[in-house]
Amino acid sequence: MLILAIFLIILIPLQSRGDEFPAARHGLSLYGDLKYAPDFKQFDYVNPDAPKGGELRLPEVGTFDSLNGFIIKGDPASGLSMLYATLLEKSADEPSAAYGYLAHNVEVAPDRSFVTFHLRPGARFHDGAPITAQDVIWSFETLRDKGLPAWRSYYHDVAKVEALDPHTVRFTLAHPENRELPLILGELPVMPRHYWEKRDFTVTTLEPPVGSGPYRIRATIPGRSVIFERVKDWWGADLPVNRGRWNFDIIRQEYFRDSTVALEAFLSGRYDLRVENVAKQWATGYDAPAVTSGAIRRVEIYNALPASLQGFVFNTRRPLFADRRVREALGLAFDFEWSNRILAYGLYRRTKGLFANTEMLATQPPDAREIAVLEPYRDRLPPEVFGPAWTPPVTDGSGWNRDALKRARDLLHEAGWVVKDGRLVNAADGRPFAFEIIDQSPLFGRWILPYARNLKRLGIEMSFRLMDSAQFQKRLQGFDFDMVIGIYPPSLSPGNEQREYWTSARADQEGSRNMAGVKDPVIDALVEGLTRAQDSPGLIAHSRALSRVLGWNFYVIPHWHSGLWRVAHWDRFGRPANQAPYALGVEDSWWSDPAKAAGVAQKQRRGS
Repeated sequence: MLILAIFLIILIPLQSRGDEFPAARHGLSLYGDLKYAPDFKQFDYVNPDAPKGGELRLPEVGTFDSLNGFIIKGDPASGLSMLYATLLEKSADEPSAAYGYLAHNVEVAPDRSFVTFHLRPGARFHDGAPITAQDVIWSFETLRDKGLPAWRSYYHDVAKVEALDPHTVRFTLAHPENRELPLILGELPVMPRHYWEKRDFTVTTLEPPVGSGPYRIRATIPGRSVIFERVKDWWGADLPVNRGRWNFDIIRQEYFRDSTVALEAFLSGRYDLRVENVAKQWATGYDAPAVTSGAIRRVEIYNALPASLQGFVFNTRRPLFADRRVREALGLAFDFEWSNRILAYGLYRRTKGLFANTEMLATQPPDAREIAVLEPYRDRLPPEVFGPAWTPPVTDGSGWNRDALKRARDLLHEAGWVVKDGRLVNAADGRPFAFEIIDQSPLFGRWILPYARNLKRLGIEMSFRLMDSAQFQKRLQGFDFDMVIGIYPPSLSPGNEQREYWTSARADQEGSRNMAGVKDPVIDALVEGLTRAQDSPGLIAHSRALSRVLGWNFYVIPHWHSGLWRVAHWDRFGRPANQAPYALGVEDSWWSDPAKAAGVAQKQRRGS
């Protein structure tokens, strides 16, 4: 599925006079001049001489039943974004910038009332049909009207789209102050109207769709594997945004039923590379002959990405979690310090809220700009919002934090819960405090069990239910859960995506990312203010205000992050000397190295 959080980029206004027609540019950026000039040859983080060929085998845990990743139905295969070209291509070494891809240039009105894309006449779909403005319009309207709810959030402020000629498309913007919208539109994946108008876009399918990107689907084994093959005569191969990229002839996605099986398959050579997200496995799970011999390399690659907000998400649609004091109490019972030390060898850092690891995170009391943002809502906000920034509670790591549990007990008592016969019950009706966490992966089980033990000390019964991928997706999309392990992807320039995560309009929209069910007019207003911030200081002030208000409302018990990619791979590949700070880029910038592959074979023979 397309990861939508990559669309989140902000545009600065182009310099132009009065009503003069705007000048076309080769790219757009938030922070002033673009890094790459109009005549740039390739991105700095690729090897323009990288050889083509070879195969890359990657793992996925779970299953899939669809090759349409744009709709709410089904469990889509991974890697589908490689099938489609977009109007612009983002740079992975420059925050909030993108360059011409399907569009060779772009114009933005001086007052940001419209954005116009000029398509490359030579752009083609995989079946040879030309890509036209009508395909762009059809893709936009179809995603907006029939796609995942997130698309409607992203395109909310588009008033009209029209073709000026067969290769020129203009989007009229309803709210020109929405500064990131032109670049969000630049990330539109363009699909062939002639292919889809004969098919039902709203249903799942295992028929390989016609695309326009660097790869097509060669074969699938439903639920087990997808094979992508590089399009040898691809129209976009020599564009500056693609030169040195998309080097593998074959990219194969292999599916495994769980992470333990996947790791064993990797160590035995069933696939080539894994990004390890489990600290314990990184510390203890790679004691294998292939690692000892050097056939498998393990590398830690630092990045400059903001930290995702991952955590235990309360479903506030449930009356059990409607009270802010209850949510705060349950956060106090999670002992991150003990769990990190015992379960993760101290390799994680606690995530401290939305926009962690960026200047957008509130870390101090609100300054004058934040006060100006928050003051109109003072009587509707928790008073703590105007004091020190919220941070997760810190324990002594002993596993028995009496002070935190005592504070949690007091909050629960204030909210109307009392302990009877060792169980926490509602003082009014005697209903016991019990809830369930659902997930599709067993990996979090060892973190959940100590948390459940602490909750038990408060008289709370918490259970963990593991379910298959299809059942989990259905429950998640229908908000049929008490608590879920959720993730809010990071952005270098937060904006429109926050509507999908936190606003009232998305709270009851099936399939939306408002997992917590937040319905708060103040948060709605803060999100709108964020999307319409007119400069960097304004963006920072609105972002900090939003993170502050969300933190003091305790919608999420934050988890952890590492600040690096932990990559284990069979030593058969080359990678660029300059690592992009905002993308690992295995699929699109690494390449197959036959000499290294021969060395791996020798090491395996010596080790056998």
